[in-house]
Amino acid sequence: MRHLICLVLLFSMITLTCSLVNGTASEDKPIRIELQTSLGPILLKLSNKTPQHRDNFLKIIQEGRLDSMIFHRVLEGFVVQAGEYDSLKTARMDSSELQQLDYRIPAEFDPALFHKRGALAAARTDNPDRASSSLSFYIVQRGARSDSLLDVDQGRINGWLQKHYFLQDKQSKIWRDSLQQAELVQDEKRYAQLQDTISLMAKSFDFEPYHIPDDHREVYKTLGGTAHLDQNYSVFGEVIQGMEVVDAIAAVGVDDAGRPFEEVYILSARVLD
Repeated sequence: MRHLICLVLLFSMITLTCSLVNGTASEDKPIRIELQTSLGPILLKLSNKTPQHRDNFLKIIQEGRLDSMIFHRVLEGFVVQAGEYDSLKTARMDSSELQQLDYRIPAEFDPALFHKRGALAAARTDNPDRASSSLSFYIVQRGARSDSLLDVDQGRINGWLQKHYFLQDKQSKIWRDSLQQAELVQDEKRYAQLQDTISLMAKSFDFEPYHIPDDHREVYKTLGGTAHLDQNYSVFGEVIQGMEVVDAIAAVGVDDAGRPFEEVYILSARVLD
């Protein structure tokens, strides 16, 4: 059944891509999305450099998955996030609907796409392939960063990359397989223990470190952003209008987990062109 669902989803995404290229959108014309939230509208532009994330986002919008979704994780000075399974929207879905969302989007990284303020990116679990959630996304809200803080961010990027490359090495197959098995049987304690052990082992793994490009640094120092997420989470668009709404969402009262005391909704999501 799982394989059948994956085939259906793949066919849907291929069909959607073809219709966009031949219809209202093309590879040269970015697609715009309007999120009408309970605090105002946010206008997004999707990137054609990340076609799998673009097409999946269009798919879940056309299926109405984001309508009545809440921002379940709001961290002022960091991100606002929606589309998680603990949302009021997904809580009302039956098991068959949730099963249709049980897939991941392969990671897509492009040098031109980074976590500047206003970036639209996909959330994910701590999986070895850095594959994205089918539903959960976030918008970067953080402001300007200093050079010294960007150096710290760069260190965090490389810590994650070192672990990633360690797990991609063929000699680490046993660890990768163990992680997948723990995830498959939903053994969260075992999964966390394995992640801790792998993190320690990866510290001695040789890899080519990443350096934040100078032009990205300038953007982070002036406009702002969350540089430490670069190369590890897929950016697939940006806010082109409505950052004041994102700031308003970020300013609401939240509990210790970042969940707003009063729900902030995505009332509707629609494709403009």
